[in-house]
Amino acid sequence: MISGVAELFQLHPQTLRLYERVGLLKPPRSRGNTRLYTDADLERLEVILNLTRELGVNLAGTSRDAAQAALAREGIETMLSLRCVLPSMPMVAGLSAAHLSAILFPDTLRRLYIARDDDPAGDGAMTTLIERAQEAGIEAIVISPRLGDFNEDLRLLGIETLRAASRVQIAAQDVARFMELAA
Repeated sequence: MISGVAELFQLHPQTLRLYERVGLLKPPRSRGNTRLYTDADLERLEVILNLTRELGVNLAGTSRDAAQAALAREGIETMLSLRCVLPSMPMVAGLSAAHLSAILFPDTLRRLYIARDDDPAGDGAMTTLIERAQEAGIEAIVISPRLGDFNEDLRLLGIETLRAASRVQIAAQDVARFMELAA
C-alpha cells in the first residue's frame, strides 16, 4: 500500500504517485487497484532516493507528457545556457559526471540528448549514458558546443549562434516541439 511505503521511506504519498507518473516506479496493482510494491520496487525506490537525497540528482523536468525526449548534462551552467534555446525540453543536470551517469530513465523516454562539453569527465559520462540508453532502447544523440562548453558559446557567440548550432543537432520533430518558443 502506498501509505505504508510512504511512511517507511518518510515520503509523502504524492511523491510516490509522481514517481509513477514519470515512469520511475511501476508497482503492480491488486484487483481493487491497490499498489502492491514488490521487493524490486522498494530497491528501485531506494536507488531513486539515494540519487535525490544523497547525491543531489535533480529529477525535475521528467514529465509523462514531455519525457519522450530529454536533455542530460553534468553542470547547471550548461543546462541554463541550453534552456535559453530549448525552453520547453525536459532537462536533467547532475552535480558531477558520475552522478549524471547514474540517471534513471523514465519508461516513456525515447530520445536522450547528451550535452557534451569538451572535457575527459564529460566524455566518460557521455559514453556511459550512450551505452545505458542503447541498452534501454533509447536513441542517444550527442550535441556539442562550438567552443569549450555551451555557456561559453552563449557568452561569446550569442544566443542566435547557440540557437542555430543547437537546431542542426536535434531531430526535426524535436525542433518543432522544443524550439518554437525560442524563435
